[in-house]
Amino acid sequence: MAEKTIHRAHVMTGGFPAGSSAGHDQDYARLRLLTLLAEQDVPASVGNDFADIEKWLPVSRLLITYMAGPYPNAAQCAAMRAWIEGGGHWLALHGTSGGRAERVEGVRQRRTVKTEHHALLGAFFLTHPPQCEFRVDVRDAHHPLTRGVAASFEVQDEPYFVELQDPASTHILLSAQYGAAAVSPVVDKLYGRDSSLQADGKTRVLGYTRKLGNGGVTYFALGHCHNPYSREGRAADPAHPLPAIFRGPWETPAFTTLLRNAIAWRMAS
Repeated sequence: MAEKTIHRAHVMTGGFPAGSSAGHDQDYARLRLLTLLAEQDVPASVGNDFADIEKWLPVSRLLITYMAGPYPNAAQCAAMRAWIEGGGHWLALHGTSGGRAERVEGVRQRRTVKTEHHALLGAFFLTHPPQCEFRVDVRDAHHPLTRGVAASFEVQDEPYFVELQDPASTHILLSAQYGAAAVSPVVDKLYGRDSSLQADGKTRVLGYTRKLGNGGVTYFALGHCHNPYSREGRAADPAHPLPAIFRGPWETPAFTTLLRNAIAWRMAS
């Protein structure tokens, strides 16, 4: 369990299968996260998946994950839950809400399979339309995680469709109404309905925090980045051409501020 005297973080960035970038510039994300930790004098260890997570949790106060495929199994989830309830905090980014995916007949995209880690995280990734520019709205401007962030900001990113797993325990921080800019023609075919929509039928949650015991979980759906290597072997979509190098949210001051706030908030508590 995480003691208040522990002042370090464990950072995990990785794709599936092992060694794969899975469409993301894992090295860039890792470098940026380690740089942000170094700014606040937080020492860190690094990993690529959850294989040895039990070794690093007891000596860490903060766990940061930027995943594109890897996810914790039931035993690893149990260890993470115990650590969080004992005072640790999990800052999960972008594809961490995904995990194992399965093929669906007649659909090019795969369907995410819901597992134990979605319940612990509090979010379940459905799909995302092609990356585009959209507005993010801050739902709680007075929270330590959103301090210094404008009431809304524009970002270029993948517009995530994420289903909340326990809305009652979820404190929403960021949301968006994509409108016609980001429509998924496959979400109903994959899941039967678009369960990422909130009660108004327009809004989707992109960031939240939730308390678990003496610790908690924070998730931000923002964070896509890629380079030519990470896109290697992936078929291009002529209708939605992508730049060779993309770091949209990471070059958006609001996203950097959110990450800085998350580090400061959890390391100080």
